Amino acid sequence: MTTPDLIVFDMIGTTISTPEIIPSAFRKAFETVGVNLSDDDITAARGRSKREAISSMLFEAVGAKKAGEYAMQVYDAFENTMLQQYWDSTVKPIDGARETFDWCRENRTKIALATGFDRRLADLLVQKMEWQDDVDVVVCNDEVERGRPAPYLIFHAMEETDVYAVSAVATVGDTVSDLKAGHNAGVGWNIGVLSGAHSHKQLKAEPHTAIIDSIADLPAVFE
Repeated sequence: MTTPDLIVFDMIGTTISTPEIIPSAFRKAFETVGVNLSDDDITAARGRSKREAISSMLFEAVGAKKAGEYAMQVYDAFENTMLQQYWDSTVKPIDGARETFDWCRENRTKIALATGFDRRLADLLVQKMEWQDDVDVVVCNDEVERGRPAPYLIFHAMEETDVYAVSAVATVGDTVSDLKAGHNAGVGWNIGVLSGAHSHKQLKAEPHTAIIDSIADLPAVFE
């Protein structure tokens, strides 16, 4: 059995189950500047840097000039809604997450959580999950030059955990952007899970080494 030195896990939909808050938070934030989002707009934004996704959607909706004026207002509205909703909501691990983290420890595989959220939201989720001592590092969108599908969150996790061989890294995520980021980084294992935002058809169309039902099935990928 060959195991990775590091596994970079996405958060919402991959390791953490929450109420479906993100679509409504996007809609409310964009409504503050008179923009109505479609379901397709929101689905395409899943897994990406939320700041970059908001800027891109604003550019399409209102043009470059107004997008620049509105971007901070819309992001702040989105983040504040998310913080309040997650604070008030029950969040729990995806079934099998605890066992998979234990498997990582048994095999001396380091654990990173990566997210398209900024640090405030990520820290709130980790705090509510009580995972502070269970993961080696949490890397966030506001700590890298560009979010997914750029590979920089993965590279930052490698820096923080002192793993230098990208071929010894696995990534696990539930969105197209997760798989694109893993491919762009050149990881040894680029794994999609069906427990979150995107369907088997959507994930299968992207470069991948495996698509599994959930994080609970991850150890079997390496056996």
